This record gives sequence, structure tokens and C-alpha cells, in this order.
Amino acid sequence: MNPTPSQLRAIKALVFAAALVPLARLVWLVFTGALVEPLQFITRSTGDWTLYFLCITLAVTPLRRLSKWNWLHKLRRMVGLFAFFYALLHFTTFLWFDHFFDVAEMLKDVAKRPFILVGFIAFVLLIPLAVTSTNGMVRRLGGKRWQWLHRLVYIVAPLGVLHFWWMKAAKHDLAQPMLFTAIVALLLVLRLWWARKKQTPARAGVA
Repeated sequence: MNPTPSQLRAIKALVFAAALVPLARLVWLVFTGALVEPLQFITRSTGDWTLYFLCITLAVTPLRRLSKWNWLHKLRRMVGLFAFFYALLHFTTFLWFDHFFDVAEMLKDVAKRPFILVGFIAFVLLIPLAVTSTNGMVRRLGGKRWQWLHRLVYIVAPLGVLHFWWMKAAKHDLAQPMLFTAIVALLLVLRLWWARKKQTPARAGVA
């Protein structure tokens, strides 16, 4: 299946609109007063959707390889940017409502609580990925360096899961963290397996 350029544009538009649905739902619930604890809901929802989009980003390449739908890679950058977008909302909620933009107090909190520190590191590592997501940055960095930089997502996703795990562990609620751990582990193991398979023929040729 190879969509035409116009079909691909339509698919991208649908993915873009679908990725904004969680935000639209969140805004609707807040402004209609439907939430009992809006701050807790916003924090949890934006964090969850950051992990969802990180998992989808990691899933694009395995899905492309298994389905032979090579056009899927053209959606990966957009999905990755939505992961950063929801991570930014998650972080802004923490900085704004928890600390009222007091950066010094926020950093003290980050240093004190390990699960916040891990989440903060994951967010900081996402920033260069978002900043270099344009075609212009790909040209400036060069394909190889750009690819190496964007492998940071393989660190960001496990850190995001660890942040979520530690936060949920305090409430003895590990069902979701275990599911995210299994998904991220499977996606990373698949990539590692394919990378090793790719190297094996090369080594055999050298031998």
C-alpha cells in the first residue's frame, strides 16, 4: 500500500487532528467544571499521553518493517513532536500550578524526589529532538549526526516509564507501568534484534 501524495496529506491531517483530541477533551472537561480535581487530572492525562506518543513513535519503524508500508516513516516526526508537546504541557503544569514559575523551588523539588528528577531528565532530553525536527536541521547536522542525536528517544522512553513507575509505586498501582514497560521493552528489543541481524552478514562478509 503506497498512498498518493494527496492521500498522504489527508492521512497526516487525520493523524494531526486525532493527536489533538486528548487536548480538546482536557480543555472541555476543565472549562465545563466536570473535574473534581482538575490539576491532578491534567497532570496525569498529559503524562499518560506523553508516554502513549513515545510508544507510538517507537512503534512506527517495527510496524513499517512488518507491514512493508514504508510511507509510515513520514508520520514518525509528527508523532514524535506530539510526544514533546504533551511532555511540555505536563512539565508546564508542574512548573505553573505546583511551583507558580518559581524555578529555584522547582529545581529543589526535582533534586529531592527521584521520580521527578527522572521525568525532568527525560523532558530535557526531548528538547534537542524537538528543536532539530525540521528538514533544515537535518541538512545542517547531516543525516548521520541527526540519526545519532535522535537515538536519544531510546533513552527518553525508558526514563519516562521509570518516572511513571516510581510515581505509581507510591500508590501501589503498577498495572499501567508494567504495561508500558512491556511495550517499550518489546519495541526496543525488536530494534536491537534487527540491528544485530544487519551486522551479522557484514561480519560474515569481512571474515
